[in-house]
Amino acid sequence: MKAPILKKLSKAEGTVSGEVLSAQLGVSRVSVWKHIQQLQALGYEITSSARGYRLKNSPDVPYSWEFPGRESRIIYHEKLTSTMDAAKDLARKGCPDFTTVVAGRQTSGRGRLQREWHSAKGGLYFTVVLRPDLPPVLSFRVSFLASLTLARTLNEMFGLDVRVKWPNDLLVDERKLCGLLSELEAEADRVAFINVGIGINVNNDPSAIEPPATSLKALLGRRVAVKDILARYLDAFEQRMQTSALDRVIEEWKAYTVTLNRDVRVVTTRDVFTGKAVDVDDNGALVLQCADGSLQKILYGDCFHQTR
Repeated sequence: MKAPILKKLSKAEGTVSGEVLSAQLGVSRVSVWKHIQQLQALGYEITSSARGYRLKNSPDVPYSWEFPGRESRIIYHEKLTSTMDAAKDLARKGCPDFTTVVAGRQTSGRGRLQREWHSAKGGLYFTVVLRPDLPPVLSFRVSFLASLTLARTLNEMFGLDVRVKWPNDLLVDERKLCGLLSELEAEADRVAFINVGIGINVNNDPSAIEPPATSLKALLGRRVAVKDILARYLDAFEQRMQTSALDRVIEEWKAYTVTLNRDVRVVTTRDVFTGKAVDVDDNGALVLQCADGSLQKILYGDCFHQTR
């Protein structure tokens, strides 16, 4: 009921009476009043008078009812240990495709190779549960599409030049804006689910913990609505997942990358590789040209661009 009440109030030019809301929504005036009180407690600035209710301001919080058509698939927590862990539990219990777990902040967020992902208030942290009809060997394409779609979405929304770094970080002027992490579980020769975790520096300040990092607020000089970013991204990503040919995603991704044709250092769980990044192959592997001229393919690791 919160979503239709907010929709009515947001479209109204002035005050809307409880009687009108009750009649239009098919519930009692007492029910309307109770939901208004709940919304006020959650930070919605709704004024009450003898004439009715008026919405003056909404909090920038990605509550489920802020996403029409997705209400049952958005799970928001003010604080969570990890959206990846919560999404994994939901996925194993059979939650639907594109269920999204969002946290205002995480206490144990993680990145690649089990590194800590600092998740201060003001950022956007979420994990999307995906159920593509794919064999596990092709699951990497989903991660590339996720990062490519996010880069395009942020560019379109804010006029920035967001680029992708192998395997799936997003950078602006070589400064990290966003990180992605994917995990999957498979049944026989098919993917059971792929969870894509995303952390975007929006209104938080990551520079004290990770000096090379940046945020949308720092880049734009103003605060940005996290719920608008999430809505735009989920719509774009779901559309791409439904309509795109994943066999072309690597070529699309390469048009947005800043990793190729430069010297890099790649850290894996066992080794450290250095060389010139010359390509990303059809399996998503980074192809390095080593000092002796040989080629080394790396499927997974942390990539560090060397100073130009």
